[in-house]
Amino acid sequence: MLSSSSTAVKNLPLKRRLCFLLKLVCFVSSVLIFCEFLIYYVVIFQCRWPNVKGAAHMAEKETSVLKAIILADTHLLGEIKGHWLDKLRREWQMERSFQTALWLLQPDIVFILGDVFDEGKWSSPQAWADDVRRFQKMFRHSVFTELVAIAGNHDIGFHYEMTTYKVNRFEKVFNFTSGKLITRKGINFVLVNSVAMEGDGCAVCRTSEAKLVALSHKLNCSQQKPNHSNKGCSDVEKLPASEPILLQHYPLYRKNDAECTGEDSAPPEEKNIPFKEKYDVLSKEASQKLLWWFQPRLILSGHTHSACEVLHAGKIPEISVPSFSWRNRNNPSFIMGSITPTDFSLQKCFLPFESRVFTIYCAAGALLVILVLAHVQLLTPPFYFAQRLISKHKAV
Repeated sequence: MLSSSSTAVKNLPLKRRLCFLLKLVCFVSSVLIFCEFLIYYVVIFQCRWPNVKGAAHMAEKETSVLKAIILADTHLLGEIKGHWLDKLRREWQMERSFQTALWLLQPDIVFILGDVFDEGKWSSPQAWADDVRRFQKMFRHSVFTELVAIAGNHDIGFHYEMTTYKVNRFEKVFNFTSGKLITRKGINFVLVNSVAMEGDGCAVCRTSEAKLVALSHKLNCSQQKPNHSNKGCSDVEKLPASEPILLQHYPLYRKNDAECTGEDSAPPEEKNIPFKEKYDVLSKEASQKLLWWFQPRLILSGHTHSACEVLHAGKIPEISVPSFSWRNRNNPSFIMGSITPTDFSLQKCFLPFESRVFTIYCAAGALLVILVLAHVQLLTPPFYFAQRLISKHKAV
């Protein structure tokens, strides 16, 4: 009996150490699970689909409203410039954000406005195949959600780097062609390869502009009133009479981001830097062409990695969507759009701020150090310190 008691006393410190170690493991695991998984649900759960006025005139059916998520510039890192740890971190963040948004928001369609990849402009066939495989894993989706990607300069190269081969391999994966029309629930979306709007008559540019002109003619004919006689429209395929929405990578021409506002607009030191035509934005000529051809009710673009809202011709809004990658921003976001054939309403949904995640990790790390030091008695816990003060007071 005495022997058993003695053994229990000897083992007590070891049991306490194991118990403390188990508590530390649980604490660290909880922090990791929250910062790398649960935080996306906590943040995106607060996002709500905006209400759209047009839905009230369509028998108030929820199915009459198209729910679209719009994001841009994911920039999946490649084998040349992408460090493996950076790739792992950024791709995990985007995958968790995208999958959480799909699960919580249940969109009908997702648009990615270009620069899907970071090195598509120079990647080898093998590297391209690996990038595509990783993209399809990260942005997997159910058959009830459609995903549409637009070509950006990092996908097919700037104009001087763009080749038919690069354009074709992007089109093959994403079923994208410039001048393609996507009509969903009576809403017309026009996909534009803005890299091919150089206006210099290159082979890709000529083909792209010809498709856009032909599509413009179809849309204009479809919007004419039934009693309007136009011989040029007699044999044209009729499309829904909804004014189109343009989707492209480059923004239309603007001088700079000086008029852009909001917490995810360009930093103050960058707002007044002039934009270079055909590099930062489309040229004035290409911008006027698109506005004249389509008279869109909304333009959605990416490329600048920052948010901006401008009005063209005093009435046509363009929304520049910021980057979806934490590598480019501390506060990535995406746009939630409720769209009908006659109206639309947009709402921004921010993702977890990376600085706040780091703050949680730093606070948890500091607390962990304090607990360990207190356990090994290198740091006097406040409880014992107070207890000693009370004992000294009683002794006096």
